[in-house]
Amino acid sequence: MPERPKKPSKAKARILDAAASLFHQKGFAAATVRDLADAVGILSGSLFHHFPNKGEILFAVMENVIIEMDASLENALAAAIDTKASLRALIRNELEFIHGPHGAATAVLVYEWNTLSPENQSRLLQRRRAYFARWHTVLARAKAEGLVSQDPALLRQLLHGAIVWSVNWYDPAGALSLTELEASVLALACPSQS
Repeated sequence: MPERPKKPSKAKARILDAAASLFHQKGFAAATVRDLADAVGILSGSLFHHFPNKGEILFAVMENVIIEMDASLENALAAAIDTKASLRALIRNELEFIHGPHGAATAVLVYEWNTLSPENQSRLLQRRRAYFARWHTVLARAKAEGLVSQDPALLRQLLHGAIVWSVNWYDPAGALSLTELEASVLALACPSQS
């Protein structure tokens, strides 16, 4: 498991929050350093006191959200009383990161992945593997217990892809609550248990 870096300073956290929103709204390529500095309320050159370049800001946004997702999932799984509760925790964690306060950063992680340099992709893959290993452990246990019938690796890809895609159609203020969406995803994963 990769070591968790220290939490960013308040100044860095402000930059990363603004960058996540800006990169999500405009796309990484279209967002300028000046746009980011304006969003934070600092001079453009001041950004480089905290980060060497715009690409490292993108990397930091993605790394932070992966770390937060993994820590949140670790806590949720520790509190789960059985395998079905663990399945719910997987689904709920992903939905909350897609549709909650970390939504912009999570969308940046998904949609700007190919913008990262190969070196930075490699740096993040270890963290992503650790996060998805938690998924695999739960899904393998669910398969062994007969809760799911699909291959755990395939099921992870299908569930993760469906949940991520919900950013394009799900309206958190709409008629379907996040809890109802979670239950629907769980029913897809293990229909005989619904």
